[in-house]
Amino acid sequence: MRIGVYPGTFDPITLGHMDIIRRGAKLVDRLVVGVTTNISKSPMFDDDERIAMVEREVAGLGGDIRVVGFNSLLMDFAEREGASIIVRGLRAVADFEYEYQMAGMNQQLNNRVETVFLMADVSLQPIASRLVKEIAIFGGDIHKFVSPAVREAVVARIADRGLGQGEG
Repeated sequence: MRIGVYPGTFDPITLGHMDIIRRGAKLVDRLVVGVTTNISKSPMFDDDERIAMVEREVAGLGGDIRVVGFNSLLMDFAEREGASIIVRGLRAVADFEYEYQMAGMNQQLNNRVETVFLMADVSLQPIASRLVKEIAIFGGDIHKFVSPAVREAVVARIADRGLGQGEG
């Protein structure tokens, strides 16, 4: 069985993430969406909330897609899941530089796991979770970037924290 891991913080999960999940799932027998915390980011949603959000979003996709939280080196997580492939999405040249460096480091840690890059759909390339949150905080409409359920969760979180300057 070929197992792939698609790691990310998914804070929140965007339509760009969903595009990579849909397409990545076609490359493997099982896709494990690994939800982690990036220590350099301040998440809007905690680990359990992000895992639940991703589970809800992938529920209707079909195929063998699992959502698993992790807080370790990616290559250790991939090994635990029995993965032979890491799936990564690329939006722009800037992504490639960072991802290329990460793939090289990961290969040094475990050369039995290959990194596969998928280019984001052209219409979804500009979407980034960080920008989605920023747009929502400043009252912008994020419906083009996330599902209706994720939009509701983001707008509610902004209201709960008193961060917003309008309806998102």
